[in-house]
Amino acid sequence: MQHRELGRSGLHITPLVLGTNVFGWTIDEATSFQVLDAFVAGGGNAIDTADGYSVWVPGHTGGESETIIGKWLRQRGRRNDVIIATKVGWEITPEQKGLSKDYILRTVEGSLKRLQTDYIDLYQSHKDDPTVSVQEPLEAYAQLIREGKVRAIGASNFSAQRLTEALQASEQHGLPRYESLQPLYNLYDRAEFENELLPVVQQYGLGVIPYYGLAAGFLTGKYRTQADLQKSPRGGGVGQKYLNERGLGILHAVDAVAERHGATPAQVALAWLMAQPGLTAPIASATSTQQVQELLPALDLHLSPDDLAQLAQASAVAVPH
Repeated sequence: MQHRELGRSGLHITPLVLGTNVFGWTIDEATSFQVLDAFVAGGGNAIDTADGYSVWVPGHTGGESETIIGKWLRQRGRRNDVIIATKVGWEITPEQKGLSKDYILRTVEGSLKRLQTDYIDLYQSHKDDPTVSVQEPLEAYAQLIREGKVRAIGASNFSAQRLTEALQASEQHGLPRYESLQPLYNLYDRAEFENELLPVVQQYGLGVIPYYGLAAGFLTGKYRTQADLQKSPRGGGVGQKYLNERGLGILHAVDAVAERHGATPAQVALAWLMAQPGLTAPIASATSTQQVQELLPALDLHLSPDDLAQLAQASAVAVPH
């Protein structure tokens, strides 16, 4: 199984990251364990979570996904075999949010406890906090790295401007730098990443682990009509955003490429991401072992120049002048 270095972090990951926002939400602990087992058995080694998963579910308080992963790590004894990425900064309650130094230093302890580990491989700013300077969270991360609690740091949901400012602050003040970016990016959602963020990550040599690589399931081909939107709790949001003329055109091209390769739409959508310049590994979530086993072959699916051209044309976005 090939591995790619995440930025200059020294962390080497398979080109597919398992997203775990569904753990404790649409799948229970036992099924989550099966998904983790199947992913690692298939050669995967990078697992992405957050302290905010799944605070949006009624009755949840955040940390549900981390708790399940921690139990799995302890029961399976696999801590040294996997790269654990988690995040801080999402709003858990009106008082529990943001990227102040004090909040990060307090909050990391909860993540470590839930994950049943004494270090986090990749600790990410879940979203930018405009109420603090770009330097303040970096100072917190510097302390955590010194203490051995964090190996590398990343940013998610940052604008190109704030990401650039943070990277410049790292250089100017001798602070750890964000080694990775976790943006929204897939065949449908291309514009912001390609036009604004990609030049920054290429200039600074950052790793990129995009989320919603399958556009919340749309690019699996699961949702093709309004009736299909009833298939899952995510269906309503998928329909509003992706079920339109452009989305169906992209899906048509994905279907055509998939047919040529004897592959599934999901495999094609992920292989397209893996082939993009600057991309390290897309994140995809799975709710069953069958879904994991469908995702993993994307690692060995090599799209031809004609395949890539067809997909690029179908999903092309206007480039601002």
